[in-house]
Amino acid sequence: MVGYAFMGAAHSQAWRTVNRVFDLPARARMALICGRDTPKVADAADRLGWDAYTTDWRDLITRDDIDVVDICTPGDSHAEIALAALAAGKHVLCEKPLANTVAEARAMTAAADTARAAGVRSMCGFNYRRVPAVTMMRQLVADGRLGVIRHVRATYLQDWIVDPQFPLVWRLQKDRAGSGALGDIGAHIIDLTQFVTGQRITGVSAVTETFVKERPLPGESSGLAATVDGAGPATGTVTVDDAAVFVARLDGGALATYEASRFATGRKNALRVEINGSLGSVVFDLERLNELEFYDATRPGVEQGFNRILVTEGEHPYMSAWWPPGHIIGYEHSFTHQMRDFIEAVATGADPAPSFADALQVQLVLDAVTRSAEIGSSWTEVEPALTAVAV
Repeated sequence: MVGYAFMGAAHSQAWRTVNRVFDLPARARMALICGRDTPKVADAADRLGWDAYTTDWRDLITRDDIDVVDICTPGDSHAEIALAALAAGKHVLCEKPLANTVAEARAMTAAADTARAAGVRSMCGFNYRRVPAVTMMRQLVADGRLGVIRHVRATYLQDWIVDPQFPLVWRLQKDRAGSGALGDIGAHIIDLTQFVTGQRITGVSAVTETFVKERPLPGESSGLAATVDGAGPATGTVTVDDAAVFVARLDGGALATYEASRFATGRKNALRVEINGSLGSVVFDLERLNELEFYDATRPGVEQGFNRILVTEGEHPYMSAWWPPGHIIGYEHSFTHQMRDFIEAVATGADPAPSFADALQVQLVLDAVTRSAEIGSSWTEVEPALTAVAV
């Protein structure tokens, strides 16, 4: 694994746990973790359960005893590491968003397609797909319980950079992160709604805003926490969006609204999706991740109303491996489910999802949102994942 901060810790927890919970055709051995700072990566290896550590990610590529490379770094290094790993015959799990640019994402997808022909698998880490309630939400839509989908409503709200004195960490720098709230958390709700509805976004009208344009330079940072550089009052320019809002049309005819903000004061990790159809509606709220709200319009009028479904039964997705009904699970379990699906796909020669091609499509939506915001919110079509080649 490359990276050991927030996502590195979450992925490590999942790798440690997955074979102890699920009966799988292969077992994960946590062989080598990589980071640039020797004392910190050495500590991470010991604390997170890795056999060894290195400060050069190329060591993961050249070692014959390593089968999988898990990329948990900032977006500016995703493409370089993934391309090298795939070329070396390593299966790749890459955190979202797939890359910082459409060009990088296209190159990664092409490399993944080539590697797939040789039996090498790849997947992008949109972990919220693996929340049991979200997977069940998708099943309700696929089974026709909502009828024709008419509206999609998605928000992902945080407030961890509301303070203008919060330092200029890498997530606020375009060359490192690619974009701000749009790519960091907006990518999640784009993928989640397309996954649940089975429809893809075809066009958008968007607005973005950077509320705090200068911030103190950072000192120590880890995950979503950081300190200000104690050397002085120097500041740097924030080069990403703090918030993004857009309307969209999906290819099945549904109308959609999306909001991603890291300036929603009081909201810590508030992801919410509502789907309205001709026969019913369903709502998922990450802060109540073991539940769905379901409205069945086919029931008699006197019985209609939103019902709470507690998604903890053994028959619910993934839940048979965990606790008795009613005993809830948490955020970290979504990563364990992600590793479960990835290991099973690699071991059986199946194609894991979301693929790099799926992640490229999300990247194309992010790009369309950015372009729309730059031209006064004008309607902007999402580029096709496959581009025509002149012959």
